[in-house]
This record gives sequence, C-alpha cells and structure tokens, in this order.
Amino acid sequence: MQLATLCYVISEGRTLMLHRIKKKNDMHEGKWNGLGGKFEAGETPEDCVIREVREESGLIIKKPRLHGFITFPMFDGKKDWYVFMFTANNFKGKLIDSHEGKLEWIPNEKLLELNLWEGDRVFIPWLFQNKFFSAKFDYSNGKMKSYKVEFY
Repeated sequence: MQLATLCYVISEGRTLMLHRIKKKNDMHEGKWNGLGGKFEAGETPEDCVIREVREESGLIIKKPRLHGFITFPMFDGKKDWYVFMFTANNFKGKLIDSHEGKLEWIPNEKLLELNLWEGDRVFIPWLFQNKFFSAKFDYSNGKMKSYKVEFY
C-alpha cells in the first residue's frame, strides 16, 4: 500500500501542471500531472502535499484544500495507491526547474486537452465542484478499465 498526495495549484484561471519528461523509467513519462508524491514517515496529508509541491515546483502553498480521496488498486503493478486530492490557490515563491519535468501554467479550459491519464479526465472536473469525493479507478496495463465514485 502506498499513500500519496496530488495537488493542482490554481491561479487566475490557470492550473500548474507538470509534463513528465525528465525522469528515467518514469511510469508517467509523457503525461501531464498535478504535483505530489509519496508520504514520508509521520506526515499528515497536508504535510506531504506542502512538501511535495515545494520540492517539485519551488512554490510554498498555504491552506491546501482537500477535495477527496482516490484508490488506484495495483496502479503500478506492484501495490495499491491511496491518493489524497488537493487544490491550492494560496501560494508564494517562484517556479524552479523541476527535476521531474516541465512546469507550465495551463488555462483551466484546456486541461482536458493535455496528454493525461484517462482517469484524470474524469476526476479533474470534480476539483472545480463544491463536493467531496471518494473514488476508485481500476487500471490494467496503463489503461483505465472502470471507476466508481461517491460524492458527499
């Protein structure tokens, strides 16, 4: 089991996205993602997302908003991933040259045009709704097979 966070930093009608083109053997290679990653020992979801956004972008986010939780059974073929989904619109700092890929501010209306995982096309719109969600996305060999969601 792997705990992780994913954050979409939003400002002035745009969302900061990471084009995964730099890491070797990256299962996300060529895809566009939000920012985030694995928990470190003792971290809360908020601690993790703040640290990961800082490490990947140079931005220091304040008061990230938790929108939901997604389970990705055996997403990487090795373990189940449990991901806390955040947005952040309160931040400071300057973008760095990310070691994971190229950072770019994408107009919100263009997000779904990017090379995203199939499931991202489903859940990204949820981040702009005033609902909390719990979902499960089933993938096999890099393809989404099904999903289910509960909104609260």
